[in-house]
Amino acid sequence: MLVLKVISRLLDYPSQELFDHSNDLVNVVNESVLSTDHKSQLVAFIKQLASSDLYDAQERYDLLFERGRSLSLLLFEHVHGESRDRGQAMVNLLDEYKTHGFDVNSEQLPDFIPLYLEFLSEQDKPYVQEWLSDVSHILTVLSERLLDRECDYRILFESLIELSGATVEREKIAESVKKEVPDNTMDAIDKAWEDKEIRFDDPVQSGSESSCSGGYSAQEAPITWQKPADKSAV
Repeated sequence: MLVLKVISRLLDYPSQELFDHSNDLVNVVNESVLSTDHKSQLVAFIKQLASSDLYDAQERYDLLFERGRSLSLLLFEHVHGESRDRGQAMVNLLDEYKTHGFDVNSEQLPDFIPLYLEFLSEQDKPYVQEWLSDVSHILTVLSERLLDRECDYRILFESLIELSGATVEREKIAESVKKEVPDNTMDAIDKAWEDKEIRFDDPVQSGSESSCSGGYSAQEAPITWQKPADKSAV
């Protein structure tokens, strides 16, 4: 599903190469299975991004996805937070990549959404829909947070939700997002970076609610990251 590769590139750090090949990205979107509305919005996003100053686009990306945890592009940040379950989830996902012959030649963590989409772009449609459905609630939370900020990056997540074919609890998630305290203010960032007392005798609490779960805890999230027995045949 080539459109996933396009969205992967758009969710990654803006580069001159991305700008230079914007017309190719538009062509892929226009030929994709996305709805007419999402196609038009996605094409408009690509053209707007490619027409902007590269350094401005990079600065905007940093301020959006690198300031605070709420818009983190690391999937497990939203599922496991800082619990020890996060490490095992990474191992499981890497094993899934290797099983399907996907070479992770990247400095990014395996749950980095652009890398995850790159992997899915090489799989068949049933597999793609299943694995996008597994993260559809996270994609919806991110989309609603971007809506709250009136940010056009939202169309990327809305397109992924459409491609997943999943039914999401949109109203419940939107209501939860509206109650959140922004974590991208300077005060919030300073607080997050405050030194904390290190205790080696405290057990790590697994299943803690993440900063971006929108009311979902790790136990409630429909992501196990355990390889299903029938996936080996895909």
